Formats: sequence, structure tokens, C-alpha cells
Amino acid sequence: MEHHNSGIGGQAVLEGIMMRNQEKYSIAARKENGEIELTVKPYKTTIPIKGIEKIPILRGVSSFIDSLVVGISSLMWSADVVAQEEEEEKKVKTEKEQAKEDRIWKFVMTVTVMISICFSVVLFMLLPFWLAGLLRRTGLSDVWVNLLEAVLRIVIFLGYMLVISNMKDIQKVYAYHGAEHKCINCIENGMELTPQNVLKCSRQHKRCGTSFMLIVICISVVFFLILGLFGIKSRLWRLLWRLILIPVIAGVSYEILRFAAVSENRCVAVMTKPGLALQKLVTREPDEKEAEVAIAAIEAVFDWRTWQKEHFGDAAAEAEKNV
Repeated sequence: MEHHNSGIGGQAVLEGIMMRNQEKYSIAARKENGEIELTVKPYKTTIPIKGIEKIPILRGVSSFIDSLVVGISSLMWSADVVAQEEEEEKKVKTEKEQAKEDRIWKFVMTVTVMISICFSVVLFMLLPFWLAGLLRRTGLSDVWVNLLEAVLRIVIFLGYMLVISNMKDIQKVYAYHGAEHKCINCIENGMELTPQNVLKCSRQHKRCGTSFMLIVICISVVFFLILGLFGIKSRLWRLLWRLILIPVIAGVSYEILRFAAVSENRCVAVMTKPGLALQKLVTREPDEKEAEVAIAAIEAVFDWRTWQKEHFGDAAAEAEKNV
């Protein structure tokens, strides 16, 4: 059956999944007593520029920051759900107490997002630059130093992904990550959204954030190699230009991922294979209970039956009869 792009996306959280569709997103998490707790929230961009979602490059920067904000907020919400005692009664708060808590929440969110961005910049941008700078002292030419910096950036990224994927505490999150991908693939392939059908689908998806990060690393390699051709001698200016180019690299990477998600071109398909292969590290095969959580999150923000009828007509229904 043909494949269509639904545009929905998500992220694994603690014991659950976040799913976003246009102007709202949901978070579903399984509690200790086995029940699924669900919340739906409005999706608001952190860069309030009218029409930014239609401007190439800038929409990628905005989407990247928004993903960080929503992702961290969803993780914190799921952590609260997991930490709740089964018989715990929710405290009734006054408006003043709620307002104070909201201000604290926004402050914590801002600090957390900034720390996350700084950590990524230091690990994947500045550390390779510093290590390559040590090699520059050996008398290597700028071309070789820039090539070695590129290799170091890729090695550090892949090493980081490998280490994280082998941590026991992350395995459950990766199973939910797999459930997220499987649910979206199930819908986009015209299948009825049931746990059984979800488990049949692939746990790899072209719009995955992991693929985006790999594209960012590869694009940064190209940009910095080109930057090296200008022969900038000042170490400070070489560093500043790398930092200045980060938003541009993120924006270009977003456009590439956006195009690859809807393209059926064979060359594009080959280019997406490294990202899909990398997803094997950051996803695990989910079970039915994890698939149920993913389904709950999707159905809270996306009318998949109506969407399938618009894109597949009666083909989806006929396919299900033949399963």
C-alpha cells in the first residue's frame, strides 16, 4: 500500500510518549498501577514571529528550539506522573500558588533548555574544535586540521549515541521511541491503529530527530570545511564563526529532513539510510502495553480515521479485511 506523510511527530518520555500535531500536543504515560495518564496542551512557538513557519531556514531554527522546549517540558511532566503514589491526592492550589508555580516552571524550563543547548554545542562543536587545535601545533596544514576536526565530530557523536544506547535506564525510553515510530508508520501506511498492527510496523522513520542530529553533524562538517578554505588565522574568529553558523546549520538540516520525509527519489532514499540505520541504536522493539500508550497519545491529538479516509479512501478498510 502507498505511504503518505501525516505530519505528526513525537518523542519518547519516561514510561510514555509525547505526540504533536499542528497546534496541540499530548503526553501519555503509564502509572505504577497500570493506568495511562494523559494530558493535552496547546503548542505555542517560542519565537513569536508571524509566518515564521513558512520561511525556509528560519522555520528550522524555530522548530529546533520549540522541540527542545516541548520535549523537556514533556519529560518533566512524565517524571511527575511516574513519581506519583497510587493513592496520592492532588493538592488544591490557590491562584496565587499556581501563578508562583508557573513562574518557577518557566524559569526552570528556560535554564534547562539553555543548559541542553550549551551541552550540545560544547560536546559536538567546541570539543572537536579544541582537539583539532592541538593537532594544529604539530604543523599540519589547515586543510588537514579541518578534516581531522570533521572526523572527530562524527566519532564523538557516534560514540555518544553508542554509550547512551547501552545504558539500562534508557532501554525503556527507547522501547517507547520504537512504539512512537511504529504508530506513525502504522497510520501512514493506511493500517488500522491497533496494538497488533502497530507491532507489525517498522520502528524506523525518516522524520526522526535522531536523523536530524546526524544531518546537523554532516552539514556542520561541510560548512566548517568550506570555512577553512578562507584561511582565517585567528583562533578566536574561527571559533566565533562556528558559533554564528549553528542556527544556519540547524535551519539547512531541517530543510533537508523536511524534503527527505516527502521525497520518493531513489538518491534521497539512499541518503536517508545512515539516519535510519542510526535509529537502530536509539529504538527498541516495544510490547503491546507500550504500543497502547503510543496509541492513546496519538488519538488525543490526531483523527487518524478521517485522515486515512482522505488519503487512502476505502483502500485502508479493504486492506484490513484482507489481514
